[in-house]
Amino acid sequence: MTSAPPAPQDDSPPAAPQLRRRDYSFLAFDYGLKRTGVASGNTVTSSASPLTTVKAEGNARFGPIDKLIREWQPDVLVVGVPFHPDGAEHDNTRAARRFARQLEGRFKLPVFEVDESYSTTAALAGGIRHADADAAAAAILLQQFFDTQTALDAREALEAAEEDNDEDDEADDDVVDPDDEADDPPENTP
Repeated sequence: MTSAPPAPQDDSPPAAPQLRRRDYSFLAFDYGLKRTGVASGNTVTSSASPLTTVKAEGNARFGPIDKLIREWQPDVLVVGVPFHPDGAEHDNTRAARRFARQLEGRFKLPVFEVDESYSTTAALAGGIRHADADAAAAAILLQQFFDTQTALDAREALEAAEEDNDEDDEADDDVVDPDDEADDPPENTP
């Protein structure tokens, strides 16, 4: 009696599991009425770097910011919000929060606030030239963000949002469009 030849073996490596994304990119803003410092960072290195200073007022600042967002494609935005030493709000606090809401509304990205009190002063004290102080201040506040629990909360919130989107996509696959069935010809049954 002859036996059947052995079944061919599949030597290809197993498919890699799909892993949740753990690296998020950030742009941070040190808002000012005439100048807004911008820094970039990510959760891979948990470090921030100064990028540039947008020298524009009012809505004119959103053109250069739009260009930066398209170029850097961040997942998250961070805005520094200043407070008085006793924690009280002042006019610049309200202006920075308004700017944060405008960013969120215009760019549809999550925006987190971080206390940036004295970040520009810290940048200048660290030997940064005055012309670069706003971007350096943005890097300081983004680094503060990474160094606090807020960054972990942001990562968890983004991952939860991705899971919700995945579940929504799967649910959409199960939805039957009644119009699709209406286009099917009737079955002929004897």
